[in-house]
Amino acid sequence: MKTIALYSIKGGVGKTATAVNLAYLAALSGAPTLLCDLDPQGSATFYYRMRPAKKLTSGKLLRGGKQIEKNIKESDYKNLDVLPANISYRKMDLFLHSMKKSKTRLGKIIKPFRKEYDYIILDCPPNITLVSENIFHAADLLLVPVIPTTLSQLTFHKLVKFFKKNNLKPDIIHPFFSMVESRKKLHRNVMASIEKYNIPFLSTFIPYLADVETMGIHRKPLILLKPKSPASAAFTNLWREVKELVDEGKV
Repeated sequence: MKTIALYSIKGGVGKTATAVNLAYLAALSGAPTLLCDLDPQGSATFYYRMRPAKKLTSGKLLRGGKQIEKNIKESDYKNLDVLPANISYRKMDLFLHSMKKSKTRLGKIIKPFRKEYDYIILDCPPNITLVSENIFHAADLLLVPVIPTTLSQLTFHKLVKFFKKNNLKPDIIHPFFSMVESRKKLHRNVMASIEKYNIPFLSTFIPYLADVETMGIHRKPLILLKPKSPASAAFTNLWREVKELVDEGKV
């Protein structure tokens, strides 16, 4: 079993759309998959037509056990289960600070599910907090969407510096360009200077298209809504790259 986290310090970078589509593609491949919505906004929960987990508060989530099992829901798609979000997750940092081994609590919670699922995909809240550190310790692979702009570059560099400063393993970081507008010179220039990052980017980039926004209207993965969309092809290619990393034992 591999834990794949979709994470960015910066919000609005296409993180949740990617998590929703990769989870669907993982399940479509025949692999039992669990999508955990850790973002209190609950967008991934919304996309999969589910209600927030009202009884699974931050405290109950962090205690683990049967409370989590009771709140895991079957999606409309074979092999795909979802652990819905709860608005109380915004206070998760407060609970973590009061716990022993507060940086590794999340990994301990999801460990029992390793036998049941081939993939656990985490849709993570933005910012860099104690919750984020838990994600860094729990993830086998950290997928980081980066918009090819100056501010998005800056936040990515901050993430890499944080890993180095806190003796975390930067080899779990796998960035990819997201919300790309190829007609923009800035986007083209930033993507052309990829060697400056020192951490290799995945070759697939996700284009900025209105098609992706229709997911919120129809509440389905884009792969199902518009299978011929260039964005659908991009999500599919991204999943192939991720699966190749896993199959080749590089994560």
